[in-house]
Amino acid sequence: MIFGIMDDDTKALWEIAVKNYNLTFVFTAVLLYMIAIYKLVSTFLFNIKPIHLSNFGLLKHITTFLFIAVLTFLAIRGSFGTFPIYHWTRDVTGNNFLNKVSKDSTYLLLQAYREYKKSKKGQRNYIKEMGYSGHIEDAFKLLSSKKEINSTNLYQAITYKTPSNLLLEKHPVNVVIIMVESFGTPILKYQSETFDIERRLKKHFQSDDIRFKNFISTANGTIVSMEPMLLNLIARPGSVPYGQSLFSGISFKQAGAKVYKKKGYETSYIYGGDLSWRNVGRFFPRQGFEHVEGKAKIEEELHLDPELATHDWGVYDKYLYNYIYKKLKNARKPQLIYAMTTNNHPPYVISKEYKSKKLILSKELKKHLKGDLDLIKKRLYDYQYALDMAGRFLDMIKSSPLAKNTVVVITADNNTIEGSMNYDNFLQESKQIPFYIYMPKSIKPKNIDLSTPGSHKDIFPTLYNLTLSDTSYIAVGSNLLDKNITHCGFNNSGIIVSREGAFMLNKPQNQEEQKCQQLYKASLAVTDYLVKTQLHQKDKK
Repeated sequence: MIFGIMDDDTKALWEIAVKNYNLTFVFTAVLLYMIAIYKLVSTFLFNIKPIHLSNFGLLKHITTFLFIAVLTFLAIRGSFGTFPIYHWTRDVTGNNFLNKVSKDSTYLLLQAYREYKKSKKGQRNYIKEMGYSGHIEDAFKLLSSKKEINSTNLYQAITYKTPSNLLLEKHPVNVVIIMVESFGTPILKYQSETFDIERRLKKHFQSDDIRFKNFISTANGTIVSMEPMLLNLIARPGSVPYGQSLFSGISFKQAGAKVYKKKGYETSYIYGGDLSWRNVGRFFPRQGFEHVEGKAKIEEELHLDPELATHDWGVYDKYLYNYIYKKLKNARKPQLIYAMTTNNHPPYVISKEYKSKKLILSKELKKHLKGDLDLIKKRLYDYQYALDMAGRFLDMIKSSPLAKNTVVVITADNNTIEGSMNYDNFLQESKQIPFYIYMPKSIKPKNIDLSTPGSHKDIFPTLYNLTLSDTSYIAVGSNLLDKNITHCGFNNSGIIVSREGAFMLNKPQNQEEQKCQQLYKASLAVTDYLVKTQLHQKDKK
């Protein structure tokens, strides 16, 4: 978020801080703290009495000196064991909080800034970090499960083809991908009559529609999840968004929308906020989207009053969905629509016309919450609004003729409520988001394993195989319907989810987790190769 002040919507971030936090109190407290520290240090510094060592014997001198030297050495080394604590040491205890605060804040800030600048320039070498320097072909072999590949055209190794489907050839379906802001799924286990956070979405999530339940986000922010998903890649840890770096001018050949565009689809990127945010208005037209539309377009088409229809980040979700529905109804060609909502985001403002349903927090839920309870409640009501509007949109689709020719995906960018929750199993739960698919029964496959693990990288490959006939595509992710390969979910924090559970990078506990770790390293190396080779090709032109 520190760098988000520079790269994100600075004005909106400041307004969020003003609305959600008592900045006057915070700044006053910091000032008083600094004054107190100054007074305390001054008291000791200017009132030190001299120590007379005339009667301090030689033995005491030597003993005191050695004691201080040994104590200083141990403090620097930080350990009595075989290995000292290095600056790259991540875990010093089994307590996650202590691991986070064990490093010097100034060092961490400088380190973060160096990583930020390096990533901005594209200097970080993920191929080397993952152990594939000089033999990147091995990463492609592992990722594609192919023993022999064309080393002169590595793209062929991760080029796949969907099966032939005459029904889809004759009657192509619309594909709508909704990325609901901050929709983590762990909170849903507390759904009840008195804590009805899902509202109209509930019946859809509990229906026989497709919903993969072992699915995680590729990253922990909006743009850093959105871009990799739409580019058929995985998130590169510690990197800045493609659209705000030297990669911003590249038209990536493996971009998800391009596959649909080649099949005759009209492709749209719709964001409920301003297109100047994170440079999306300039970046995504290069990635296969014919239309890139934001708040201004929605307001214009729906004749909205900005005072009533918008909040700090954009239009209320209801109007975003209304615009998508209107676009589908008036379409003359099959549609691919990707849309990003803006509610369920600080400062958690809900439309005045919306009637929230009272949320009563159970004792069990309260046990799992942390932080400012009033702010959390405000967030949960915005959460409820966001899910209710998603359910309302599905009601609109399913009760109209669009139900027969439209596929709707509900997913999320991340699970940012994790900062307000304590989890029984942090690794397994903290990054969980939905991957829900509504599709007409005429093309819906049977016997889908909904426990299959995955992440954002797998959304487009799965949709290609569900909605397109005899179509080639390039992707780092995989088709979750394919039962012949190993499936895993990757988050750029180092969390990996497998069929055997979730684990941290470099800490696999069994053979399945070991496979997933190898696939993660290969996926990251291949991602780095794809983006950098295309950057070099652009530079040569």
